Amino acid sequence: MDNSGMYVGLDIGTTSIKVIVAEEVKGQMNVLGVGNSNSEGVDRGIIVDIDKAALSIKNAVNQAEEKASIQIHDVVVGIPANLIKIEPCSGMVAISDQSREIKDSDVQQVTVSAMVKNLPPERQVIDAIPDQFIVDGFDGIRDPRGMVGVRLEMRGHIITGPRTIVHNVERAVQKAGLTIESTIVSPLALGKYLLNDGEQDFGTIVVDLGGGQSTAAVIHNHQLKYTTVDKEGGEFITKDISVVLNTSMESAEKLKRDYGYADSVDASDENKFPIEVVGQSQPSQISEKILSEIIQARLEQIFSRLKQGLNQVSALGLPGGIVLTGGVSALPGIASLAADTFNNNVKIFIPDQMGLRHPSYSLSLALVSYRGNMSEIEVLVRSVLKNGVTFKTNDIENTNNESDYQNEYENQNFDETEPMDEPTSRSKSKNKLGKSITGFFRRLIDD
Repeated sequence: MDNSGMYVGLDIGTTSIKVIVAEEVKGQMNVLGVGNSNSEGVDRGIIVDIDKAALSIKNAVNQAEEKASIQIHDVVVGIPANLIKIEPCSGMVAISDQSREIKDSDVQQVTVSAMVKNLPPERQVIDAIPDQFIVDGFDGIRDPRGMVGVRLEMRGHIITGPRTIVHNVERAVQKAGLTIESTIVSPLALGKYLLNDGEQDFGTIVVDLGGGQSTAAVIHNHQLKYTTVDKEGGEFITKDISVVLNTSMESAEKLKRDYGYADSVDASDENKFPIEVVGQSQPSQISEKILSEIIQARLEQIFSRLKQGLNQVSALGLPGGIVLTGGVSALPGIASLAADTFNNNVKIFIPDQMGLRHPSYSLSLALVSYRGNMSEIEVLVRSVLKNGVTFKTNDIENTNNESDYQNEYENQNFDETEPMDEPTSRSKSKNKLGKSITGFFRRLIDD
């Protein structure tokens, strides 16, 4: 298959919206233009004001259009992992004429058959992923078109999510004057883009540290197996700095970016810098150590909650370890802090595209890469969703509780060993003052 084509990735984040125009030519991605605007109408990764979000999307798209010298109409949009559910699916159809070769329409029919299931009215199918096709009992077939047989089966997975989240994304994109070419679950795209073949095969955890929330996803056997979402991210770190140091959000964000360390053992008590304190005419001085204690306290809470979800499926025993990405992962020392908290090997993914060498661009690049490398049969299967298949809804009342919508693999252990215990001590020593400061900030956050 010739993968030549132009795609536009749209990453709707809590703090910023990023648009990347890229051309995928036989596995080589060429970025033609980039747009980046402040995000409005988005809270913790979810669109809460469609009009404001649409305006922010339009601003980012206009930037990308100007830099790429093209007019953008179709976009590939990332869907957050909030409350998604991964389920196996299977279907079978009969081929009427034994001498007729299997065609596109047969693949679409068996896809519809595989996805017929009862869904709660508040949920919808986001993606359908074929694992294999079976023709007259012969399995392991990637593309059955052109073969002959009397029975065609498909086995794969579907990903469902809250209808409200998907609808708000679709409406915001439409109000921005755009058409959605594809919707892709964000951790699925990241897993394919960040990880090499071995990491996807043997199992690796991808942790996306965004501005509004943090997501951990398990990739195993080249499939998205499990996700867990913590509804805190870099924005909460900025708020902590603002509250503790009595400074504005703008000043707190600048302090975090310019002087922040994720791990306080890397920061110095001697290096100090001025901060604008509300109600004071003169700036105050603060050390790197104090600032890093604030940042570390929030990050440890985020990592600890993500670890609880990952321990439920023993994912921390997978050989691929953990890969961090997202804007927060740019903080110095975050890899060592995560390694100590998760008690696992941790590395940071940074894109190698010129001008985009920052982990905050990972998702937008992953979206265009995933779509560009999608096979013809995957595109054909997904076309069933695009054409609007009607699924049955479940009349049973469902409570809006995240625990009701856990992944299919929640009870599956990726490692037969018991979940790892919490680390008994940090690998690097801290002085007593550092411990007391950390405790103070942690109590402040809990309150």
